[in-house]
Parts: sequence; C-alpha cells; structure tokens
Amino acid sequence: MRVGEWTSGKREAPEPLEGNVVATVAVGTAVWAVLFLVQLPFYGWHREHDHEWWVWTCLAGVGGGLVGLWYVRRREAAIRASREGRARDDGDRPGP
Repeated sequence: MRVGEWTSGKREAPEPLEGNVVATVAVGTAVWAVLFLVQLPFYGWHREHDHEWWVWTCLAGVGGGLVGLWYVRRREAAIRASREGRARDDGDRPGP
C-alpha cells in the first residue's frame, strides 16, 4: 500500500460497526466496579506501596462508565426517534 492511499479518496471508508453499545458500556462499567471493590480491602497495601492510584483509577472508570451509559442511552433514544419520525413521514406521503 502506498503512502496516502487511504486519504487520497481512492478507497471508501468502511461502514461503522453497530452493536449493542449500551450493553458494551454497561459491562465495562461493571468490570471497573468489580475491580474497585476487589482492591478496596487492600487499600492499606496500596497506600504503603504508593499504588493508591490503582483504586482511584477503577473508581474513575466507574464514573466514566456511568456518564457513558447516560450518553449512549440518550444517543440510542435519539436514533430511534429519528427513525420513527422518518418512517412516519414516509407513511404520510401519497403513493405514485
């Protein structure tokens, strides 16, 4: 492949992969939550070895995941409303 072949317009970008985004974010958030809870009893060890950031990173992952869940649910609702609106508009048009 030559340099610039992807950006020169000679190839079309592939369609984005669509999946169950809400479930993906929920599982990721749950993993962060489990990691936080598993490390919490060992907080003293983390403090002694200057690894407290491990615990707080997991908590930040939970917080980010909750924000992500809020965002993707709103996105899915907006996409669904848009599709329903287009279907309703198409149904109102008179036939040929």
